Amino acid sequence: MVLIGRAAEFAELTAALARASAGHAGAVLVSGDAGVGKTHLVNALVRAARDDGCAVLVGQCAELGESVPYLPLADALWSAANAGSAEADAVRAVLDARPVLGRLLPDGDADPGSAAELGQQQLFGAVLGLLGELGRERPVLLVLEDLHWADRSTRHLLTFLCRVLQRERVCLVGTYRSDDLHRRHPLRPVMAELLRLPNVTGVVVSPFGPGETAAYLAELSHGSAPVTAEAVERVHRRSEGNPFYAAELYSAGLDAPCPDEAADLPAGLADLLLSRMERLSDAGQRVVRVAAVAGRRIDDEPIRRLSGLDEAAAGEALREVVSHQVLVPSATGYTFRHALLREAVYADLLPGERTRLHADYARLLAALPEGTRGAAAELAHHSRAAHDLPVAFAASVRAGREAARLGAPAEAFEHYERALELWDAVPGAEAAAGTDRVRLSLTAAKEAARAGELRRAVHRLRRLVGLADPADLPLGAEIRDHLASYLNDIDEMEESQATAREAVAMLADGPPTVERAGALATYARSLLYRDDDEEMPEFAEKAVAEARAAGATGAEAALLVTLGLYRESREADPRVPELFERAEELADAAGDHTQAVRVRFHHARAKFDRGDLAGAARAADEGVRFVLDNGLRWHTYGIILRSLQYLVHYTVGDWAEANRLAEEFPVRVVRTAEAQISAYALFVDVAQGSPSAGERLRWIEPLWAQHLYLNYLARGLAAERALWRDDPRGAVAHVENVLATPYGEAEGALRLSATGLWAHAELAARARATGDQAAVRAAGDAADGLLRLARTVAAVHTDGRPRAWLGLEGHAWLARAEAERRRVDGVHDVDLWRKATDLFTYGDADGGFVYEVARSRWRLAEALAENGDRDAAAAEWRAAVERATALGAEPLLAALRDLGARARLGGGSGAGARQSGPSGALGSLTVREREVLKLVADGLGNREIASRLFISPKTASVHVSNILAKLNVASRTQAAAVAHREGLE
Repeated sequence: MVLIGRAAEFAELTAALARASAGHAGAVLVSGDAGVGKTHLVNALVRAARDDGCAVLVGQCAELGESVPYLPLADALWSAANAGSAEADAVRAVLDARPVLGRLLPDGDADPGSAAELGQQQLFGAVLGLLGELGRERPVLLVLEDLHWADRSTRHLLTFLCRVLQRERVCLVGTYRSDDLHRRHPLRPVMAELLRLPNVTGVVVSPFGPGETAAYLAELSHGSAPVTAEAVERVHRRSEGNPFYAAELYSAGLDAPCPDEAADLPAGLADLLLSRMERLSDAGQRVVRVAAVAGRRIDDEPIRRLSGLDEAAAGEALREVVSHQVLVPSATGYTFRHALLREAVYADLLPGERTRLHADYARLLAALPEGTRGAAAELAHHSRAAHDLPVAFAASVRAGREAARLGAPAEAFEHYERALELWDAVPGAEAAAGTDRVRLSLTAAKEAARAGELRRAVHRLRRLVGLADPADLPLGAEIRDHLASYLNDIDEMEESQATAREAVAMLADGPPTVERAGALATYARSLLYRDDDEEMPEFAEKAVAEARAAGATGAEAALLVTLGLYRESREADPRVPELFERAEELADAAGDHTQAVRVRFHHARAKFDRGDLAGAARAADEGVRFVLDNGLRWHTYGIILRSLQYLVHYTVGDWAEANRLAEEFPVRVVRTAEAQISAYALFVDVAQGSPSAGERLRWIEPLWAQHLYLNYLARGLAAERALWRDDPRGAVAHVENVLATPYGEAEGALRLSATGLWAHAELAARARATGDQAAVRAAGDAADGLLRLARTVAAVHTDGRPRAWLGLEGHAWLARAEAERRRVDGVHDVDLWRKATDLFTYGDADGGFVYEVARSRWRLAEALAENGDRDAAAAEWRAAVERATALGAEPLLAALRDLGARARLGGGSGAGARQSGPSGALGSLTVREREVLKLVADGLGNREIASRLFISPKTASVHVSNILAKLNVASRTQAAAVAHREGLE
């Protein structure tokens, strides 16, 4: 079939494929009403891609609700791997290298113990690796059809791929029915979110116009008879331009005049579709009804067995159905030519007929070997529809366990929920489930938590606390342990601690056990920031010993992390990094990825805080490799580790690597986690004066009110950007906003206070230049408040305890704040700026926090020049210029150039030299006179000019007199007018 009326849409798709071929991955989401031609359009792309030598994987969702996770991915992989071509060999080879994907296939490994707790992220990483590996050989086109039926895990996978695919030679195309996306449809927010991403394109397939309908009908007729204008008009009007409706009308002969069209064609589409069914034989209709109940692709054997036809009759019936294009061949089986056909046929079944066919299909599924991929979920679906509740119950439990093994916790939770709904209606439910109701409910809660549904998990566990027998140990304690942990995650700290304490008390008697070790770890975590009775660290020490005695390596790792964090914040224990190293070993040995990635972050972060930048870089790089290898890119600690890796390279001055890492950080963010990692890229963007800083901030701004840390990070850097753009009031607004939040009392307030003091120093200088003493006093008062805050934060914790440990960077920012406070008073204090410079080196004269050393040297050079030590000022200035040039820190370079010109630190022209180039009214002025005239035009008096240019007030007065004479004007006001007219800058 030729492509009619879709030139623009097809061009969008082929352009996306071409970009992918060039190494710019992207996604195209094709939407439109049912029957409008989305599949036809995408099939044309598939043919073109195959003709161009691309690897093509096509998968389709099915109307099975949330029952079978990753169904279209499994469909695509299975079809590609069994296509009988060189492409199939390549897909099989890549699959063999990724066992986690092999579990999705019907012949995959169904070993219950083969999946890790964080299997979903691992599976996502495996999919990304598979696509990337295939793409190295040739471009890849991945098509996921009918996403409006996608299960939750598939929606998560789609979101993951759309965000992560960047340089891979992969083009992802998804289709969905826009008319199905009602307000509460789960795909609706996903599409709204994805279509904001820069690498995602939306293509809307619209109904045909009259001309396109005419061309389409002419193509359908194959030239057998001319299509009259009247027929086109009727078909177009009644189909409303929907190609599928039009084809059905035309094929059913409904294009002819009819005195009562409404009688021939009821409003519902089902009657249109079923008119084609009526032309089939009884055997053909029976086959189609069986296929409709199957719900997705069906093979020859199920068709034969469920239809009751012998092999020859079933073959003839299938041939007839395929020739009428009701079913079409697909890989090893058959699918409906259009999903609407299946829906219409299914809806036309009589209730008893539908129940019987579901029961027949359930019996067929029940006979499959145990562990067959997806069989349990489908068996649960069909048994429930057949009202066979015992079978539906047992199959739901099995389907939940299978989904959990595949890293699909959302689907596992849904299956367990359905089983629990049927518990009272099923005789012998406990024997069928292989567990009791309380334990199954606990399992459901844990899967809900793994799926991110923490509040649903908490709700279920709160109910279980009342239902479970307290004497049933360790079950009762385990319920409370998990409840306490989830309560901690949602900041219900008081209830969390009380619940954790109760779990520990319930397991107080007897020898050390894994269950008690876990409860101790949860309680210790609750004490980390709420230790009213000062139980730590003695409690944690004893808990570590118990965990070790019980062989609970995962709990021991969690306890060591908690203990390390406690000691670090309260005791300044130098052995903290050793605790983190030991915790990392234990977490790896236990296969506990949650603790493993958590401790890797703190291990790298502890080195960073202590100034061991080389060690921090190694630890962060290793941690990020672990994150990426295990598909944890968007796990909470995965995000934090990637951010820390960037921050280390930014700190040591390796901005080329920092910018390379930032290429992976999304700019057009839609979630706070994305915004957080995007905000880190602002460190270099702002320091280099990159235009991308403005774009990042525009996308982050709508989200920063939703997340305190994001607000602190983004607004703090927005304040620095405002200062470089000569907007100190804008900077103050950002600083005051953050300081009004809990971050106003956290350690991060040190940097923020220093930034605010910089802004107030600029405002005070402007106020002094204009003689606004009230504004000068206001700036001083605000500066006093900021300095008090910085000193307080450096000295004590938010709970009032003395701070035992303040990282090297914290001490340096405090010194910066002290120096900036003196600048507010118009004093450039050499000693304070030298102290700040030295502290930012972290004890390494050639290293440390490279950019902040250069920024501090800028102010140190200014202070030295102000105090008359021009040689020392020139040395500091040259060092700062060299470093800023290497970094590409353009705003700092511009400030240094200005300082060099004002203080004559660059070894350039003498005081009487003429500026080359300009002529006209200003052509007679020397370089220094032009500098003085610019300050006169800015409204500064002789004393302020002298301060700015590091000269005496008398010398400034002489320069002003010379300027007035050379310009032949009588006043400073007239001189300023000349400067403005000539565009002096």
